[in-house]
Amino acid sequence: MQTPAQLGFHMPAEWAPHAGTWFSWPRPEGISFPGKYDTVPPVYAELIKALVQVERVFINVWHAEMEGWVRELLLQLKVPLERVEFHHFPAYEPWCRDHGPIFLTRTKNGLHERAIVDWGYNAWGGKYPPYDLDDAVPQHVAKLRNLPLFSPGIVMEGGSIEVNGRGTLLTTEACLLNPNRNPQLTRIEIEQYLKDYLGVTHIVWLGDGIVGDDTDGHIDDLTRFVNPTTVVTAVEVDPEDENFELLQENLERLKTQTDQDGKPLRIVELPMPGRIEFDGQRLPASYANFYIANGIVAVPTYRDPNDRKAVEILQSLFPDRRVLGIDSTELIWGLGSFHCISQQEPL
Repeated sequence: MQTPAQLGFHMPAEWAPHAGTWFSWPRPEGISFPGKYDTVPPVYAELIKALVQVERVFINVWHAEMEGWVRELLLQLKVPLERVEFHHFPAYEPWCRDHGPIFLTRTKNGLHERAIVDWGYNAWGGKYPPYDLDDAVPQHVAKLRNLPLFSPGIVMEGGSIEVNGRGTLLTTEACLLNPNRNPQLTRIEIEQYLKDYLGVTHIVWLGDGIVGDDTDGHIDDLTRFVNPTTVVTAVEVDPEDENFELLQENLERLKTQTDQDGKPLRIVELPMPGRIEFDGQRLPASYANFYIANGIVAVPTYRDPNDRKAVEILQSLFPDRRVLGIDSTELIWGLGSFHCISQQEPL
């Protein structure tokens, strides 16, 4: 059987035009927000209110009753529900970036075509069972959209990869080489899967993820493409902070890397918010967990002095989009933010 790359498919960059954004709505019974669930749906609603101005929103819900709650909440915020679609595709937890569909595109005989990659999902190395329903979400979406479905048969999460749409992929050793994902595979074999199923040609490996990240070091908290040749990378300026050295090491690695054409990456440093804790636990708060939509960029903010600086830096890098800072302080208690809960569907 031919691979997606052999068939001319590739994963487009996040800034490519969207048909919409997918979410999996969090359950009150879920484990992601212990003791604080009620503060989380309003954060989703604020993000969706911004997104529906520029694209459609598709929400996976557990059942009709949950759909009713979500509709009511969105109506309270005057979100136009004609821009929102609900699908009864249940997921235990809300991290759609990781369990949701990864869309591919190609142009063949003048026609624009799409497909979906259905990576295996094991809740970040089997940490939070059960996860069978979450793992099935891409299959439901492929059937809904009547799209070809490619199943590589290995574990991979959307938050662990970042592409520029031109052939380069960023990832981390801490996550993709962790034996709790694909212990049978070598680095070279993992690279081949990425090339075969995402249509990339060049892979840039960084090291560790930030402290408090239970995904074992997802790239979307560290370093992101903002255009085909430019990355932003999170940097901690306080030498006493436990993120300082690992982020400096990633920065130094980036300085030696190139894109798919052998050209050095343009690197822009993005500040980190100060230490954010809840119940004595350090949370993986990062401004790099922004989400790029059709006309906007949604940036998580944390009631921190660096919020404004991060938004200004990103606004300078996205001159054709409105960069919105949206308070993510409640959401980060689930150990993720806007990029972690969303998944783009390209046109």
